[in-house]
Amino acid sequence: MLPVHNFSYGVLTPSLGYLMSCLGAYLGLRCTVRAREYTGTERARWLLLAAVSIGTTGIWVMHFIAMLGYTIPGQTIRYNVPVTITSMLIAVAVVYLGLLIVGFGPEGGRSLLAAGLITGIGVAVMHYTGMAAMRMSARMTYSPVLLAVSVLIAIIAATAALWAALRLKNVWSTLGAALIMGVAVSGMHYTGMAAMHVYPAPAATGMPMGGATAENFLLPLILGISILNFILTATIALSPNDDEIRADADLMQRIAQTGADPSAPAHSVSPGAAAKRPGSAASRAIEGRRQAERKP
Repeated sequence: MLPVHNFSYGVLTPSLGYLMSCLGAYLGLRCTVRAREYTGTERARWLLLAAVSIGTTGIWVMHFIAMLGYTIPGQTIRYNVPVTITSMLIAVAVVYLGLLIVGFGPEGGRSLLAAGLITGIGVAVMHYTGMAAMRMSARMTYSPVLLAVSVLIAIIAATAALWAALRLKNVWSTLGAALIMGVAVSGMHYTGMAAMHVYPAPAATGMPMGGATAENFLLPLILGISILNFILTATIALSPNDDEIRADADLMQRIAQTGADPSAPAHSVSPGAAAKRPGSAASRAIEGRRQAERKP
C-alpha cells in the first residue's frame, strides 16, 4: 500500500476548507430564511440559490480544497475535468432536491428524514465521484466500514442542515448551525479519505491517465466559485429583509383596501419600512396613486 498525505500543507488546507464550508452553509441557510417569506416560484428561486451556495462552496469547494493537500510520494495526481464538474452538479442537485422536499412538502419529521436521507446519500455520491475523477498510476480500494461511516455522517449532516433551514431565523443561530455543518462536512470528507487505500499498479493496469493537475484546474475553479459567493453575499445584502417583506405585503394590502374608497386620501396609508425602499412595489404603488390624484 502506498503512503499518502492528507495534510501536505499542514493545517492550511483543512482550515481553509472548513472556513469555506461554513461560508457556503451560512449563505445557503440565510437564503432559506428568505425563501420562507415567499411562495411558489419565488420560493423555489431562493431555494435554488441556497442549493448553489451549500452545494458548491459548502460541500464541493471544501472537498477539493482538502484535496489540494492530498499527495502521494512519487505520484502525480491529475483530475478528469468532466467527472470533477459532474461531482459539483451532483452536490447542487441533491441539496436542491432536499430543500424542495422540506420547502414544499408536508411539514413533519417524515419529510425531513426523507429529505436528509436523499441529500446525505447524494453528498456521499458527490465525494466518491470526486475521488473517481483522480488519475494516477495506482489503484484504489475502500474500507467498507469506514465508507459506511462516511455515508452516515453525510446523512446526519444533511438532515441537520435541512432542519436548520426550516427552523432558524436569527443571524447568530444560523452562524452556529453553519459552524456545526462545516465540522460535519469536513468530518465526512476525511472519514472518506481514511477509507481509501492506494496500491501501486503497472501503467497498464492502473487508472487511465490524462486530465488536469490540481494547480491548473482546481485553483482557478475554486477562485471562480469564491467570486460567485461574493456576488451571492451582495444579493442577500441588497434584497429586502424579512421585516421589509412582511411590511411590503401589509402595505400593499392596505393600499388595495383604501383603493376601494375614492374619498380615502393617499396620506392615510403609512409608508412603513418597505415603502421607504426606492423601487419597492409599495413605493411604486403610492407614487402611481399620487400621480393619478393630481390629474384633473
